[in-house]
Amino acid sequence: MTVLIVGGAGYIGSHMVWQLHDQGKKVVVLDDLSSGHTQSLPSKVPFVQGSMQDRVLLDRVFSDYDIKAVMHFAAFIEVGESMIDPAKYYENNVVATLSLLNAMRANEVKYFVLSSTAAVFGEPQYTPIDVEHPKNPLNTYGHTKLMVEQILADYDRAYGLKSVCLRYFNACGADPHGRTGESHDPESHLIPLILQVANGRRDVIKIFGDDYDTPDGSCVRDYVHVNDLCSAHGLALQAMMADEQSKTYNLGNGQGFSVKQVIQAALEVTKTPIAVELAERRVGDPATLVADSSLIQKELGWEPKFANLHDIIAHAWAWEKKCY
Repeated sequence: MTVLIVGGAGYIGSHMVWQLHDQGKKVVVLDDLSSGHTQSLPSKVPFVQGSMQDRVLLDRVFSDYDIKAVMHFAAFIEVGESMIDPAKYYENNVVATLSLLNAMRANEVKYFVLSSTAAVFGEPQYTPIDVEHPKNPLNTYGHTKLMVEQILADYDRAYGLKSVCLRYFNACGADPHGRTGESHDPESHLIPLILQVANGRRDVIKIFGDDYDTPDGSCVRDYVHVNDLCSAHGLALQAMMADEQSKTYNLGNGQGFSVKQVIQAALEVTKTPIAVELAERRVGDPATLVADSSLIQKELGWEPKFANLHDIIAHAWAWEKKCY
């Protein structure tokens, strides 16, 4: 069986490619390289540069490589940008994904795993957040992901295209072997931003508010290692192909860490001074976001292997030092 990894040269996608490659699985990568890096991929994995909207290219890839399943990591993910330029996000995250799904239908490929997001929930009504939590996205990015989830439900009902939607919380860390890691430009995720300060590439890390209703006043988030996310994808695909059922799961570490705790852990890992600046709260930042991942643990036996915050930061720090 060959799996097509769309967006496979990006952060999470490249880790997925390495994980399947290490398991001896056949993988093909499709990526337009708008944010991906081919140097993050195994040299022997077939790579095709192009867009999900290029139907001729998609048909050729499905035909040439006998694709049986697709994993989708090619969405745009910047929340702020999605509010400034929503057209860009609807075009790529929804329209282009529809193109991919229709190419799958035409080529009789019926297994699909979606990289979704906790942004579909919006302001939490309770925490930890389970899969049944009401969905009310606060930004365009979240709206696009929820739309694709709804499209997939319709495609299952009407066409029998099976899917698993995996709603991530805060993806973080890097390949423990140093083969790939997080390289966004611009970077917006907390852990790599902190490590850029430790490595001298950034002057200061800002804490946006320290008066939240949390133990130390700073926001609490659920940080889940990228390799653990990928292992969930593998389990989800196996289960979907075995029982022919579409599913939705939340993916998180199951415990929350505050901004101040993450900074302190980074200090201990890097043994390097990290300049911190207190700033005003950002609009729309909930005090606490923690995942309830019990459903995927119960049904698929998934457990985070790298749940320790220091391990997560150590892997990310090794990648930061290697690249810069």
